Amino acid sequence: MSASPAAAPEPSARTPGPVETEVGRIRSLVERREFAAALEAATTLLAQVPENRDVLYLRAVSERHLSRLDEAFATLDRLERAHPDFSRLHQERGHCHMLRRDAPRAIEAFLVAVNRNPALPASWRALEGLYRMVGDEANAQTAASHVATLARLPPEIVTATSLFHDHELALAEPIVRRYLLQHGNHVEAMRLLARIGIEREAFDDAEILLDAALELAPDYHAARFDFARTLLHRHKHRRALEELERLLSKDPDNRNYRTLLATTYVGIGDHERALALYRALRADAPQAAAVQLSIAHCLKTLGRRDEAIDAYREAIAIRPNYGDAYWSLANLKTFRFGDADVARMREIEAAADTPTVDRYHLCFALGKALADRGEWADSFRCYERGNALKRAEIDYRPETIEEQARLQVQVCTREFFDARRGVGCPDPAPIFIVGLPRSGSTLLEQILASHSQVEGTMELADIPRLVNDLQGRSARGGLPRYPEGLTGIDPEEFRRFGERYLADTRAYRVGKPRFIDKMPNNFRHLGLIHLILPNAKIIDARRDPMACGVGNFEQLFASGQEFTYSLEEIGRYYRSYVELMDHWSRVLPGRILLMRHEQVVDDLEGSVRRLLAFCELDFEPGCLEFHKTQRSVRTASSEQVRQPIYKDGLDRWRHYEPWLGPLRAALDGR
Repeated sequence: MSASPAAAPEPSARTPGPVETEVGRIRSLVERREFAAALEAATTLLAQVPENRDVLYLRAVSERHLSRLDEAFATLDRLERAHPDFSRLHQERGHCHMLRRDAPRAIEAFLVAVNRNPALPASWRALEGLYRMVGDEANAQTAASHVATLARLPPEIVTATSLFHDHELALAEPIVRRYLLQHGNHVEAMRLLARIGIEREAFDDAEILLDAALELAPDYHAARFDFARTLLHRHKHRRALEELERLLSKDPDNRNYRTLLATTYVGIGDHERALALYRALRADAPQAAAVQLSIAHCLKTLGRRDEAIDAYREAIAIRPNYGDAYWSLANLKTFRFGDADVARMREIEAAADTPTVDRYHLCFALGKALADRGEWADSFRCYERGNALKRAEIDYRPETIEEQARLQVQVCTREFFDARRGVGCPDPAPIFIVGLPRSGSTLLEQILASHSQVEGTMELADIPRLVNDLQGRSARGGLPRYPEGLTGIDPEEFRRFGERYLADTRAYRVGKPRFIDKMPNNFRHLGLIHLILPNAKIIDARRDPMACGVGNFEQLFASGQEFTYSLEEIGRYYRSYVELMDHWSRVLPGRILLMRHEQVVDDLEGSVRRLLAFCELDFEPGCLEFHKTQRSVRTASSEQVRQPIYKDGLDRWRHYEPWLGPLRAALDGR
């Protein structure tokens, strides 16, 4: 997306299928008030698609207009079972209650509708009339205010906003884009298009739109809040902090602002301030399970293990089916569940009304609990189920990753680097640790961070953000410009990129001369890293492929790492990683240190000396006692690196060997 929000490419049109065509015909019948024909057609189509949201809704509307209210309510109940968050079903239920002259139930239904979707003029108008009828003038005025607000907006934007709140992004987006093309910049339309971008994780587009909207309307607080959220998604924590401080100066008690501020403190590594703010938020809302979970996460990161366990259990007490809280206990790695915990988790996971997100969190927690008991077959089945549920939620294509690796090899040749000798920022401060998750990288980070000259930070997102900026889109919204575009970048630009990286990452440092960036996926961009920071140290943290693969299969990541939810895809990703690392070693000889996890465990002192020598650091005995170093650690290995090194886990993956055929085959290229 360019600076002009309307200039971005629209999604390509798709030919509607037979069901969509028939839904369109039924909708036309309802609009023409041919309700009997619409009802007959909807009933016929439901035999083919019994849970189709739009067909059920149109049938209920037709039944209401034909005064068949009992049937309409039954259809709406059926619709709610399949699509409980669909706002218009609650609006339609409100209309049905109005026909029965049941004002309290009508008000209740319309309130549910507008809480899910505030862009429903019909619901607000109905609420205004109902509140006046029952003598509630204050709420009638509130509803009237919403009616007036929606009336001031262009009808296209009201329609698109309503679609957005019902998760119809593909329908909402072209409406907004057409409006902006025809009418130019409109603040509410720009904000809406940005919110669609946020939902689709097009955060760079959203940032541009919201920045432009705030130029036009600097006091539009809702847009500024969305802007702060977008900056956080782009890991621009300092800028997000500035925006939130500006908002809080106007409304210091706003809970949404304060919650996002706490998240920002976590982002910049200030967990003490985040903890204090989360506790204040919890005091204001004692039943806020999500806030309690955040408190526990902060305590875990700060190394306060026992307090973290108590806090996680308190989150479960608030919401007994809170899968994330159970998984967070399991993710302490050193925690062990009792018999009652396991029985309760089994019961909740099997319950029909357990939401999917809680179900797969529970599956991963059960996998860990059963493995700790040596019940390997049942453990694997739980991990298998959890991974399948999570995989069904994400859009991951291994071919995309493999094609990106192929392009890196094609573009970043030895000749390519030879032609660019001397480019970039010469500062030697950064130490990059790359590889796969669960490969021992946190252990290497903790060893290095135990050195007096090295600052341990976190998995910094600055290189991925630079890659995202370089990728862009072609004029047709097609192939990305990275890495091919590296060939056309002015040499001086590489130096500016390096300086920008150092400036942006300074927020995570406290003054030591060297610092660690442990973003594992940076292995895909080592050519870019070498061009912008030629004196940076690069360490490849590598683990036995089967052990690493199982470690990833056992791990439910908070975000990213989409390749980890299928044994086959883990194997393909690992193979692509090794092939690309072999390429980097050929074209950048001597620039990358390979550290094998098994060797580090087997010979800690020798490995530490080798690691420090590569980083041009003097040996310090404290690096051998890394587990005594007090610092915040966010990764899944946070508890393990606070203990002395142990060898017991090296071959743990073999307990699952009977079921690992897909992983082994993918690693072998079969």
